[in-house]
Amino acid sequence: MTAHPPNEEHIDEAMLKVEVNLDDISGEVLGYVMDLLFASGANDVYYSPIYMKKNRPGILLQLLCSQQKLAEMKGILFKETTTLGIRYYPVVVHRLERRFREVKTEWGIVKVKEGILQGQIVQTAPEYEDCKKIAVQHQIPLKEVYEQVWRNTRSEI
Repeated sequence: MTAHPPNEEHIDEAMLKVEVNLDDISGEVLGYVMDLLFASGANDVYYSPIYMKKNRPGILLQLLCSQQKLAEMKGILFKETTTLGIRYYPVVVHRLERRFREVKTEWGIVKVKEGILQGQIVQTAPEYEDCKKIAVQHQIPLKEVYEQVWRNTRSEI
């Protein structure tokens, strides 16, 4: 397996998608498990409502991780959730080059992440934590911070 610098565009062929069907689990536990999985190296974690056997409501929890992290992810899922079985299968991930820049707002600086495909910026996203900090500090709506970041981002290009 070839290691790639994390911010350069590349194809990652050593990833796994891991999923479990869960029932009888609270939202608080799901949030806790999500935090544990991210802290242990999951690249992405998400869950969706589903209907299972006998039309029981449940949750489909899915995560993306490297093959090297599988044992750790399985340990968390078996110990911390209601699952009795885990499915996992290989996936290929095309990762964009990532670049960060700072955008000035009237309240302070916000980091903006850019996704670059073959040298062209194709994605732009303000960093949530920076926007949240400004909204709380200045007691303004979060969406107002985002709107100014978007305006200033477009004017700087």
